[in-house]
Amino acid sequence: MIQTLDFFTPIVNDPYDFGRIAATNSLSDVYAMGGKPLTTMNIVCFPIKELDKKILKEILQGGLDIVHTAGALMVGGHSVEDPEIKYGLAVTGIIHPERFLTNSGAKAGDLLILTKPIGTGILSTALKGRLLNSISTKKITELMATLNKDASEAMVEVGVNACTDITGFGLLGHALEMARASNVGIRIYSQHVPIIEEALEFASMGMIPAGSHFNQKYCSKHLDISPSVDPILLDILSDAQTSGGLLISVPEKKADILRNILIERNTPSSNIIGEVIEVPKCMIQVR
Repeated sequence: MIQTLDFFTPIVNDPYDFGRIAATNSLSDVYAMGGKPLTTMNIVCFPIKELDKKILKEILQGGLDIVHTAGALMVGGHSVEDPEIKYGLAVTGIIHPERFLTNSGAKAGDLLILTKPIGTGILSTALKGRLLNSISTKKITELMATLNKDASEAMVEVGVNACTDITGFGLLGHALEMARASNVGIRIYSQHVPIIEEALEFASMGMIPAGSHFNQKYCSKHLDISPSVDPILLDILSDAQTSGGLLISVPEKKADILRNILIERNTPSSNIIGEVIEVPKCMIQVR
């Protein structure tokens, strides 16, 4: 049995889309372990005396639709009157005990595959500043509301060594967690990392959320960065993601098989972005 819980404040303006994104994010931890979600329960905070109940209804409907897409059931939940909106799910899932994946199984020689492009933190900041156009807003909304279900099923089918989902600590932070847990080093090829095109533009304008700076500072003592890496690119690699993709550590001989399945199932990305190395341990090389 797998049990997980996550919730947060609105990241987009549309209440239905916020519900979708929050639910997708909540389900992601189950998928990162290679599990199957079975039941969910709502966790919601809402200023019921200040805002129209229709907003709450749309948030919950967005979450419910994602839960149904995941093949799970909504079995209840709990609400609290609160001046700040918050929403998410408690999720119960299952997994075969011999196929349980964590971030601690990466082995030297593995290749690293990322299943969604990064940059949603920067673009969400731009959205809050009313600088993001409707096309880009829709792009990141759909990306954050895309379940990691297909990617998870693909990696379980192929057989991989480790996995983690990319969320608040950014790609570098979660890669460092994997390196530490597995007692290995990780080398990331920055030019191979999928990045949302608009994120490069806004990062160049200095639209970097505070969380990205905190992530980079947190990782700083464990980073070996090539002088040729653009500092703006490093900011994006540190960008805090909401409902990001899976970072999968797969044996080299299985990497192409996994990539082909990911492509067939239309996952947002199937890029090989790096490799696991023996030494230096617990370090992230960015090349």
